[in-house]
Amino acid sequence: MKTKEELIDQLLDLAFAEDLGDGDHTTLSTIPADAMGRSRLIIKEDGILAGVDIAEKVLHKVDPSIKMEVFIHDGEEVKKGDVAFTAEGPVRALLIAERTMLNIMQRMSGVATMTRRYQDELKGLHTRVLDTRKTTPGMRMLEKEAVKIGGGTNHRIGLFDMILIKDNHIDFAGGIEKAIKRADDYCRENGKNLKVEVEVRSLDDIRRVLAHGGVDRIMFDNFTPEQTKEAVALVDGKVETESSGGITIENLRQYGEAGVDFISVGALTHSVKGLDMSFKAF
Repeated sequence: MKTKEELIDQLLDLAFAEDLGDGDHTTLSTIPADAMGRSRLIIKEDGILAGVDIAEKVLHKVDPSIKMEVFIHDGEEVKKGDVAFTAEGPVRALLIAERTMLNIMQRMSGVATMTRRYQDELKGLHTRVLDTRKTTPGMRMLEKEAVKIGGGTNHRIGLFDMILIKDNHIDFAGGIEKAIKRADDYCRENGKNLKVEVEVRSLDDIRRVLAHGGVDRIMFDNFTPEQTKEAVALVDGKVETESSGGITIENLRQYGEAGVDFISVGALTHSVKGLDMSFKAF
């Protein structure tokens, strides 16, 4: 299995392959090979900064000699007009790296900003906001990193690091109990030490899960805040609890006040506007 760093490196290779092709002919034709210069990353709207560490990887992938001076770090609040960092080196390299770096930083900062907004709605509560697998293909590692930078919590990274038994699994398996048992048998037979979460659609489903055992977390699917409060009381701390489905920024706190441990929000990564910024010579 590839590491996070290997996946990010592959993403950068693909990003440059689709953007650069056989060369940046505008830059190659207008900028002398020996020209040196400086650029700065200028923030154009308020938010949470994310992707500074990745920006350095992008710049150094084009030219390892580029030097960065960082003024604002990942996870810090930024305002319009702030300068996050400067970069100095061959002008051709700065221009070639510009768009790929901005695409990644704008996306990550948008995710971090959205996550901070959601988590702030739960101030004073123990409830944590979770991301989902509703991510941009190829950018999952970066988007999930941005969720952490924004103050949220990662759910499973993919299909490989947790067992999440959802409604389709239950229906195809022939019921909740059968699905849980098969998951338990699978882990034991294959030497897997994976947390098991199961999705439920009613209070009766919760009773069945608790009676059977063998799970670490129960996900309440499309419960109302009132139903969630009943569900949390029914679970009574025996396992972790999570709310999912139909949750917006407007009703988020109601779910948190119902006592649930986690709230998963697909909007953190699938409905995000990038944070506006630019990379300008100075």
